[in-house]
Amino acid sequence: MRNGNQKSFLFIYCQLLIIPSVTLATACTLLSEDQALSLVESAIQQSEAEGVFVSLSSSESALSRFSENQISQNINQNRFKLTITSYFGKRSASASTTELDLEAIKETIRRSEELARIAPEDPEWVPLLEPQEYEQRLPAFDERTATLSPLRRGEIVQRVCALAAQAGVEGSGTLSTEAFLQVVGNSQGLRACDRGTEADFSFTARIEDGSGWSQRTAFALAQLPIESLTKQMIERALASRRPREVSPGIYPVVFDGAAFAELLGWVIWNMDARAADEGRSFMSCTDETGQTGSNRVGEQMFSPLVQVQRHPAHPLLQLGTCFGDGLSNHYLDVIKDGIPQTLSYSRYWAQQQDKRPTGSMFPIVMTGSGHSLADLIAQTERGILVNRAWYVRYVNPKTLEVTGMTRDGTFWIEEGQIAYPIKNLRFNQSLPDMLRDVDALSTVQRFGSSVVPGVRVRAFNFSSVTDSV
Repeated sequence: MRNGNQKSFLFIYCQLLIIPSVTLATACTLLSEDQALSLVESAIQQSEAEGVFVSLSSSESALSRFSENQISQNINQNRFKLTITSYFGKRSASASTTELDLEAIKETIRRSEELARIAPEDPEWVPLLEPQEYEQRLPAFDERTATLSPLRRGEIVQRVCALAAQAGVEGSGTLSTEAFLQVVGNSQGLRACDRGTEADFSFTARIEDGSGWSQRTAFALAQLPIESLTKQMIERALASRRPREVSPGIYPVVFDGAAFAELLGWVIWNMDARAADEGRSFMSCTDETGQTGSNRVGEQMFSPLVQVQRHPAHPLLQLGTCFGDGLSNHYLDVIKDGIPQTLSYSRYWAQQQDKRPTGSMFPIVMTGSGHSLADLIAQTERGILVNRAWYVRYVNPKTLEVTGMTRDGTFWIEEGQIAYPIKNLRFNQSLPDMLRDVDALSTVQRFGSSVVPGVRVRAFNFSSVTDSV
C-alpha cells in the first residue's frame, strides 16, 4: 500500500473509532480484583435473604472487522454486570444490574429478594456451595493485549489487507482483544476471582471460486501468527480454484486442526452424565430389552490415540481456576487411551447419583504428536483434506450423528500429496465412530478455548456434493 493510501486508511480507521488520530495507547480501566471483591462482599452483607449468591463480571473488548481489503467496522465495549441470587428455603430468584452505583446495587438486592419470596420451590434445589479449593496459579493476563491502542490495531489490519490486495484476493475477517474479570461469592463464605486476556484473529481469502479460512486464539496478541496465517490462507484460496467433483462416499480424511476442533467439541459437550443415565446420549447403556442401564464410562469406545483432558492450565490457554457457579475448574482426564474416564456432573445430578460434581468439560485439550499436518498428508495414499467443517447440526442427538459441509479449501490427496482441489461435500457422520477411526495426529494449536491437533481418520462418510464455496 502506498504512503498516501496508508495515511488515508489510518485516518478513516480513527474516524470510525471517533477518537483523535494521534492516539498511541489506551489504559485498561477494568475493575481491579480488590474493587470487585469489595463490591461482592458489600452485596452479600446487605442481603436479608436466608442465603445469597453474587456474581460479578467486567470486561473491556475491541473488535475490528474488515472486508474487501478494507476496514468496515470497529466496536469497543466496556461491560459490567452484577447478578444477585437470593434464596429462601428452596425458593430463589435472580436480579441483575449493569450500574456500579451503590444505590442501583441495593435496589437489585431488594428486587432479587422480593422475587425469591414468591418464586415456586425448585424441585432440583441444591444448597449453596461451600468454600472450594482452587489451583494455586495465576491465569494469564497480558498487559499489552489489555491496553492495545486503536492505532496499533489499525496498523495490523492494514498489513493484512495489504497482503491480500497484493495477491489479488479479497480478504475479510476480524481481529479482537478482550480483558475480563469474574468474581463470585456467597453467604456460605465462598469467594473466587479470575481475570485474563484473550486475542483472536480470523481471516478469509477469496478469489473466483476459491477460498481459504482459518482462525487462531491466544492470551496475548503477540502469540497470534497473523502474517503467516494470512499468507497461508491466501495460498490456500489460490490453490482451491477450479475444483473438481468427487463422488460422495466413505474416504480417509485428514482434518486441519480448525476443522477437527469444531467436530471434537460436539463429542465432549455431549458427555453429560444425566443425559447418559436417562438414556438420551451416545454414552447411554441399554440392555437387550431397550432399558437404560448405566453409562459407558470405562469402555473402549475410541482409538487409543484419543487423549482428551479438561486442562485450563495448558500453556496455550492459562485460563481461570473456577467456573461461574464457583466450582473448581481443575485438570480432569476426560478420555484416556480412547476410554472415557468421566462424564460432566452438575451439582444436582451428582447429588442424585452420589458423585462429585465436575462442572463443565471446559476447556478442551486433546494431546497431539510431533508430526505436522504435511506429515499426515504424506502418509496418506488416497483421501481428502478438510480445512473447515461448517454448519454442523444434529441428525440424531442420541447417537451423535451430525451433518455439515466442508468449506474454504477441500483437496484430493493422492500418493501422499495434494493432487487438486475438489468441490465441497456434505457429510453425515457418527462422531463417536469418527473418534474410533482416528489413526494419526499432528501437533496441537489453539482454536477459541480448545487446543487440538490435526487428525487423520480412516473412514468418514460424505453423503453429497454441495455448491457452497
